[in-house]
Amino acid sequence: MLEDKLKLIPHLPGSYQMKNKDGVIIYVGKAKDLYKRVNSYFKGTVTGKTRKMVSEIADFTYIVTSTETEAFIAEINLIKEYDPKYNILLKDDKSYPYIEYISKPYPKVKVSRYLNIKRRDKKLIFGPYPNAYAARRIVRLINRLYPLKKCEGMPKQVCLYYHIGECLGYCTKNINKDALEVMENEILSFLRGNDKILKDRIVEKMESYAASLNFEMAQELKEELNYINIILDRQKVELHDFVNRDVIGYYLDKGHIAINILFIRNNKLIGSHNELLTIKIDPEEELNYYIMNFYERHEIPKEIIISGDINGELLQDLINSNFVIPEKGTKKKLLNMASTNAKVYLESEIQRALREEERSEGANEDLGLLLNMPNLRRIDTFDNSNLFGSFSVSGMVVFKEGRPSKKDYRKYKVSVEKNDDYHTMKEVIYRRYFRALLEKSELPDLIIVDGGINQINAATDTLKDLHLPIKVVGLKKNDKHRTNELIDGDNYATIELDKDSNVFHYLTRIQDEVHRFTINYHKTLRSKGSISSVLDNTPGIGNVRKKELIKKYGNLNNIKNASIDELSEIIPENVAKELKGFLRARDEAKEKGE
Repeated sequence: MLEDKLKLIPHLPGSYQMKNKDGVIIYVGKAKDLYKRVNSYFKGTVTGKTRKMVSEIADFTYIVTSTETEAFIAEINLIKEYDPKYNILLKDDKSYPYIEYISKPYPKVKVSRYLNIKRRDKKLIFGPYPNAYAARRIVRLINRLYPLKKCEGMPKQVCLYYHIGECLGYCTKNINKDALEVMENEILSFLRGNDKILKDRIVEKMESYAASLNFEMAQELKEELNYINIILDRQKVELHDFVNRDVIGYYLDKGHIAINILFIRNNKLIGSHNELLTIKIDPEEELNYYIMNFYERHEIPKEIIISGDINGELLQDLINSNFVIPEKGTKKKLLNMASTNAKVYLESEIQRALREEERSEGANEDLGLLLNMPNLRRIDTFDNSNLFGSFSVSGMVVFKEGRPSKKDYRKYKVSVEKNDDYHTMKEVIYRRYFRALLEKSELPDLIIVDGGINQINAATDTLKDLHLPIKVVGLKKNDKHRTNELIDGDNYATIELDKDSNVFHYLTRIQDEVHRFTINYHKTLRSKGSISSVLDNTPGIGNVRKKELIKKYGNLNNIKNASIDELSEIIPENVAKELKGFLRARDEAKEKGE
């Protein structure tokens, strides 16, 4: 919940990132005090475009920095990386300024603004810059240092710029192509982040002016150099080698370990990643295991900065990167920043979990009283999800005395026809509780289904067949897909839920958890692409049939090309049709990018 998360923001400088319901960053800001600034959006009076932005915020993250200047650096770099729409819309419909390089018909640089992202795609642009003045001053300096075309149109004869060496004489059409190529490469290298080229060129010009006793021009260039240092160095992490690197910090406390990974690309901090783990083994082993798994799924940078507590030699043998343990300097400062962010994240997550547990324990009792179940202890909750539009999967999560019991979570592949919620629910309820009866395992006091009367009937009908007197309720959504009613399965009575009550927040938390668990299972199945995993996830195919199919066909393409009759030699005809439909739907989903 945003309300709880807002209370846990630290009173420290940093950059914050607002996200919409799809997890897309829609605004990036900076603050001297993160707590005050972020809370002001939700507790202060906002109007106009800001109010529109706040209405779209579903979540937020933040990166803690040591100073407000570092927060400014992070803000600019994150804006460059994610191009958030409200960073443009909140500037009175003006986009951030960029520097555009135009190569044809003649090389030229200019300040550009593009509200339409698609119009930018085919342009050679760099930025955004913190303000238009900075961008214009850099453009003027580039024009002064390099012989670009400066006049409009095409004069019949060379102008003053040519005679003072600030133009290659494009109007003569007799251009030195080698000089043109060198100039273009230097300008593009500078605009892509290699500031040394421009600074060296300024120093070279200064020395030339000084040698000819033109101290006034040398002084002007010295002022330009000072300005370039201020503007460009503010956007950097003070590492001048342009090496892509990650910085891994961590913090241990109360049986948990928080990990923060800072992503540095082209000397710029472009984002971070947080993770909270429960320590089950030795902390060092836990860290090593996590890092190895992380880089199986993410880009491996050229360098990874770690603390001396992490086994860099072991990791370097397994991950193709250079692991560095800094003792001082900028890299040590970055490591300290990552560790600080890990500490802040762990402390806020522990506080959030404690608040949720306190609220949930009381809410569980309140829910029991609401349903006339004073001894309510265990709740099983079910949700269904459609796989590739053809097959269904279901998930079950368990809450005991207000807390999630993750060891009791279960997931199911369902064999019924698509979009048949009633029979999907019947199958899952039967499989879950028939097995519970056979194994004499713990039964719930209450079952919650994510749906209305149709889902409730499916569950209660199946429980009657199993002679299990377990109460069933349903969570009904409104037309905006938000839970607003609880339906009692005994009499179909509708129980209105107070949106500010602990019971409402408790049920919302349960519903979000079962939905998350089921969707993650759904996504896992969609992402698996090997023949073995696809067959594992197809109803009606067990280990024996799977081995026979793999032995005969070897890969998925051969199975897709096989006829129903051919497949029916190994598996029943109805299962063969299901498998072909599954593969067809899977390919269609891939083509659509789903």
